Amino acid sequence: MALKARFIFLAFGTFLVVALAMLMSSLFSGRQPATVALDVGLSITRLLFPLLIVLLVQELLSREFDKRYYLTSLSYPHARNHILFARVAAVICLVSGALLSLGLFQIFLMRFFEAIYPQATQVDLGVAYWTVIAFVFVDFLVLIAVASLLAVVASTPSFVLIGTFGFMLVARSYGAIIELLGSGAGLVADPDAYRAGLGVLGYLFPDLGGLDVRMLALYGKSEFLPSDWHWLILSCLGYAIALLAMAVWALQRKRFA
Repeated sequence: MALKARFIFLAFGTFLVVALAMLMSSLFSGRQPATVALDVGLSITRLLFPLLIVLLVQELLSREFDKRYYLTSLSYPHARNHILFARVAAVICLVSGALLSLGLFQIFLMRFFEAIYPQATQVDLGVAYWTVIAFVFVDFLVLIAVASLLAVVASTPSFVLIGTFGFMLVARSYGAIIELLGSGAGLVADPDAYRAGLGVLGYLFPDLGGLDVRMLALYGKSEFLPSDWHWLILSCLGYAIALLAMAVWALQRKRFA
């Protein structure tokens, strides 16, 4: 399945881009090169892995409907939801394995950078770092659920890419915009109206921006962890489960030509 989805090639390309970005940012950083390298590495990871997720979902779900592979897979004595869950589980396993491998690879690179240029404030590559990776993984679980739902209901595979990235941009940014409007009242003429309008998005989208807790590993201070992180994790996981339930409902009622 990994070969079918070109997963090895895509994962290797992602690792290469992350490594080059971390190396270049470390070399051109005047101060704290390890901190800057880890910051850039996490940013590239949160940017490229959604693309990897979309390509996997397109290959394992969208292409199956587009190329009529369902004539074979749906002919087996299995319920449709079992087929969907198997595809989603495969994507989750591949993404989690790649993220774990990339996390270990980033630790190796950070040790290398710190050996070349030691800095006064060390990055925390222990529990804090893996906490950051766990929060990133929850972010990716939501995106996997979104991409799976779009793959079931969309008529073209390209809509999975557009819809997933559009969802990601809104879910990751609206919380920061609301916070910015609250701290800088002079940015717009009527900040309360803007906050009220953006606050509606909180009922429609999970706060994926709140899952970015990289400061916890960059500076090793627990105060950077949100006080409501329990609710944040549960709400995002619940949102992902709800989207998968909608995908099952849509697949059960999907009519194939």
